[in-house]
Parts: sequence; structure tokens; C-alpha cells
Amino acid sequence: MRVHRLLPAFLLLGTVLACAQTDSATKPGPGFSIDNIDKTLDPCLDFYQYACGNWLKTAEIPADQTSWLSFVDLRERNTTILRDILERASADNPGRSAVDQKVGDYYASCMDEKAVDAKGLEPIKPELDRIVAAKDKTALIDAIARVHLIGPSALFNAYSSPDLHNADQVIAFIDQGGLTLPDRDYYIKNDLKMAEMRGHLVEYATQVFTLTGQSTQQAGDSAQTVLRIETALAKASMDRTARRDPKNRDHKMTRDAAFALARNFYLDRYFADVGAPSFSELNVVNPDFFKQVNGVLDSESLDSLKIYVNWQLLNRTAPWLSQPYVDANFKMRQQLTGQKENQARWKRCVSATDNALGEALGQSYVELTFGADGKQRMLKMVDALEKSLDEDIRGLPWMSDDTKKQAKLKLQAIRNKIGYPEVWRDYSSLTIARGDLMGNYLRATEFEAKRDIAKIGKPLDRKEWGMTPPTVNAYYSGSYNEIVFPAGILQPPFFDKTMDDAVNFGGIGVVIGHELTHGFDDQGRKYDPDGNLRDWWTEQDGKEFEKRVSCVADEYGNFVAVDDLKLNGRLTLGENTADNGGARIALMALEHIIADDKTGKEGEKIDGYTPEQRFFLGFGRVWCEKQRPEFARMRVSVDPHSPGKYRINGVVQNMPEFQQAWGCKAGQPMVSANACHVW
Repeated sequence: MRVHRLLPAFLLLGTVLACAQTDSATKPGPGFSIDNIDKTLDPCLDFYQYACGNWLKTAEIPADQTSWLSFVDLRERNTTILRDILERASADNPGRSAVDQKVGDYYASCMDEKAVDAKGLEPIKPELDRIVAAKDKTALIDAIARVHLIGPSALFNAYSSPDLHNADQVIAFIDQGGLTLPDRDYYIKNDLKMAEMRGHLVEYATQVFTLTGQSTQQAGDSAQTVLRIETALAKASMDRTARRDPKNRDHKMTRDAAFALARNFYLDRYFADVGAPSFSELNVVNPDFFKQVNGVLDSESLDSLKIYVNWQLLNRTAPWLSQPYVDANFKMRQQLTGQKENQARWKRCVSATDNALGEALGQSYVELTFGADGKQRMLKMVDALEKSLDEDIRGLPWMSDDTKKQAKLKLQAIRNKIGYPEVWRDYSSLTIARGDLMGNYLRATEFEAKRDIAKIGKPLDRKEWGMTPPTVNAYYSGSYNEIVFPAGILQPPFFDKTMDDAVNFGGIGVVIGHELTHGFDDQGRKYDPDGNLRDWWTEQDGKEFEKRVSCVADEYGNFVAVDDLKLNGRLTLGENTADNGGARIALMALEHIIADDKTGKEGEKIDGYTPEQRFFLGFGRVWCEKQRPEFARMRVSVDPHSPGKYRINGVVQNMPEFQQAWGCKAGQPMVSANACHVW
């Protein structure tokens, strides 16, 4: 059972952005500095180039990175802190705490590359043999259930999540899944780049199957089988843009009706295998997927299905097997992202430990980096931003009083989680053995999967976090109606206690505003204050909202991401709406601070820039970015976020406040003739 939630709207795509290894003496630091600005340019022509120009001239993408921006820079610095923690915890000290033992032994096992290489495929051979031993398709579901517990979502996805119409209760969900490539489009689009990626997938799978002992002919045939089955799964899958609408994912059924929909999945047996509590209802996120794949299970032979399930497990575990598997896996990632070289092993092992034991490792991280004063400063800023959003809503000329009252209720109900969880996750039942990397990986994955499935039928635990404390990111969850800011992001350039309020409100202030606005974007607005999927809008206000977000979708849909590819304005709509709204309410909050300051210091120029100008410069610094072309192309298909350039220029060209701050005139590029304004 793969742990998966259809919950949060994240600030940044995190799945393919890894920590970079770089020499901090030769790379621009993450903090705000006017040295990043190219003063030879006109901010009204291209504010992104103005704010980031000198940074762009000197910054380089490290060889082990797909892109370089403040998120990745800060994540690298956090990785170094975590490495120090883990090096100390991995020392074989009899006096270690139970937490240090688990994180230290996990990291040490991962770092023991010699032992991993000596074992080759042996650590997962029992699991592969279990799949091969299935005597019929009924028995194969037992093997798939096992694979779900220890790794990938082979064939489909299953997890627990809040009931869309009763968010206080957790229910079972079944969903599409089972693909190796990043998105369904990679399998069904016929353009040259997508066809090339399908070819690379076949090459990768052929290489891995050869490593397991198959002949070249056998391995090639197995790879083609994988591609054929995954293509069928892709054709049955809902596209990302359609999935953005929670109504398209809302198909609650009785257990019997859902199981009858997909008889060849043997879901009764599956849920018994994974140890699910008894339940009478579940949500089938994409019924068409299960109807169509039901036929695939009928038409494909047992042997072909075994090959596919084996592949799913091999692909998921390849980064933690011996070097030939690691190299094959990285080569595929290179094709997708353009990353030049794999990360140093210690970086991969830090990440792996955080993924497996994040709330154990996070305890030491928080002690070192995040004090009570940091939490209080953040709560104060959140309060200021919430007041600004309330003011913004009250002043909207297009929204009726009835809907404004409902919006205020939702805003007041948003929960704020800052830094780290109130209650740390208990890993005492998870066995971590020194020298057993794959065993640790499989047991940790199974621990988390079983923890997830055990929630079915229980009240929602609203204290739970969906990110680990060292994570450089933030999110809003519609079902929880909460904003979450891990300690990892509460550092420069997002928040810097040495900087003036203007820069900080342009950094973390806009991030806070971004997450708050997600509660009212094209997805978030469909959830009520309790996290239930309920329409609290008048019909006319709903139409007015859709008119305004269509402006945003059309505007961003005309931005060129890379080469001949334009952004998908509908896929990126929620993030773009949040960027625009977040910047407006953060600036409003700053203006209140300036107005309330009796000393007048808040309104003074610093380095020749007004507070408003420094706000926008601080905002720009966060999104200075370089990307490899391959990575930029992949993001167009899979990422709901716009590239950094458009997260800046797309926002400021819609803001009269920006034009006033910089003296821009009508007709200049940073002055949109048809400015979009939702929040």
C-alpha cells in the first residue's frame, strides 16, 4: 500500500529536485543581497532579469543537480546539517538514544557501499521469487499486495485519506497508478521527445532484466512487455489537469459496488492481504481506470503480468541495490532531467534516512536550527497575512456579502502548523539493523504503509504532518484546511532575522500568502471550513470567480517554458493564483506595518530602495532559477508550478502596486494591458 494523499497544494515540486553538492565559496549564497540585481536593466521591461540578473550571470547548476534556485541551495545546506547529525548518531556508542540508534544505523547501512555491492540482487530475491511463484492471477494479487506494502504502486494505488464529504473520518481510496515514467503523456503522446523517452525506458528495463540473469533476447522481450502494460495503464489514467478538480476524484461507493467494478483486481483479497481494517465504503478516485484495467488483467497472460510486477519492484529498489543497478537507474533519470552526475552517496543516504525516519531525524534538526523565537515570529507573520487576506476578501467588488461571510468562516478555521509536529511519530516498532540497507528500506516502507492503512475507519488525526521538519517546502491541505511550514524553509532567503520587514515579507511573507490563497484557489475554494467538499458559493459568485481564474489560465498559457513548449495554464492555475494572491496580501501586510510604525523607520529607504521596492526584490530573489533544458521540458508535463521567471513576471505585471513602486508606464512589458486579479 503506497502512502499517498490527494491533499496538499505544495509550494514547489519536490520529487525530482534533490540536494546539490557545491562549493559555497564559489556559488552565490541563498540570502538576499543587492549584488544579485542587474542595475543596468529596466525593472519595468523584465523584472525577473533585473532582480536576478547578476545572480544569473554567476550561478551554475551543479553537475548533480537538475536546476539551481534558492530552494535547492537551502536544501543542500540542510543536508549538510543532517549529515553532521547522522555521522554522530551512526557512531557505535552504547549510550545512544533509541532515536539515534535508528537514524544512525539506517544511515550507516546506506553508507556501507561495499556491503551493498557484495550482496547484489540477493536482498530482494525472496520478494521477486514470491511474484514468480504466483500460480494464477488470483494468487498474483497476493504478490501485488506485498509489493504495495514494501514499495511501488504496481498496477494501481491504494491508500487512506479523509472522506471528501466527512473530513473528520478517514476512509479507503483506490486510484490509478503503476507507471514508471513521470506522466501518462509520456506513453500516449507521439511527439519525438516522448517517443525517445519510451525508447529510453525500454533500454533501461532491458539493462536491469539482463542484470537479473535474463538473456539479451529475454530481457528485451520483458522490457517490451513492461512498456505494453504500462501504456495500457496510461491510456486508462485521468490526466493531471482533470485531476486538479476534486469533483473529478469524488466517487464514493459501497465496498461491494467498488469491488464489482473491478472483479479481476480481487480487491477483497487485496485488502485482506494488506491488513486493512473492515470497511463498508471507499472512494474510487478514477472508476474508468479500474473498468479499463480490469480488461487488461483479462487479456494479459499471467507471465506478462508477473514480468510487469517484478519490474515495478526492481525499478523502485534499484537505487539501493549494487552499483550496476544504481547506474542503470541514474542513466534513466539523466534522460528525463539532464542531471549530469549522480549525487554523492552521503547525500543520497541523508535523503533516504529522512524519507524513512523523518520525524526521528527531524528532532535533532529542530533542536539545532529552530527555536521557540522562530516559531513566534512566524506565527506573528501568519497572523498579519490572515488579517490582510480578510481585508482583501471584504473589499472584493465582485463577491456578494453571503459568500464573503462564508469565506471569512473558512479563513478563521485555517490551522497553522509551524516548524515541527506537536507529537513526534513513534518508530519503536520498526526494526533497523546495521548492515542491512535493503531490509531497513523494505521494513521502513512497510511500517509507513501499514501505519497509513490502519487509519481506515478512524477519526482524522489533525495533528499529523505530511512533511518532515527539514523539508524546504510548505503546503496547504484542503481536507485538513491547514497551512504547514516545516522548519527547513524558515531560513534565508525566505526568512532572515537580520533583514528588514520588507525583504522578509517579500520572501516568507509571500510564501505564507501563497499557502493561505490555496484555500481559495480553483481547488481549495471547493472545500469548506471543516475540509469537506461542499459548494459554499452563490452561483453568481462562482461564475465571477471562474471568469477571473480563466484570465490567469490564459495569461500563463501563453508563456513559453522551453523551446516550443508553452505552459499549461490550467495545470498551473492553482499555483499561479496562489502566487498572485500571496504577493498582494503580503504587500498589504507590509503596508500596515509601515503605517503603524510610529518611528518612521519602516518607511525609510535602504541601499537606495523604498520598502515596496525591497519587497519586490525579496520576492524576486526567492525565484531566481536556472534549469537544465531536459528538466524544464519534463516540468511542463508534470509540474503544476510555473518556472521561476513567470512566478515573478507573471505576478508583477498584474500588480498596479508594482508599477507604482517602480514608476512603470502603460505599454511596458511589466504592465499588463489586461491585468488578472482574483484575490
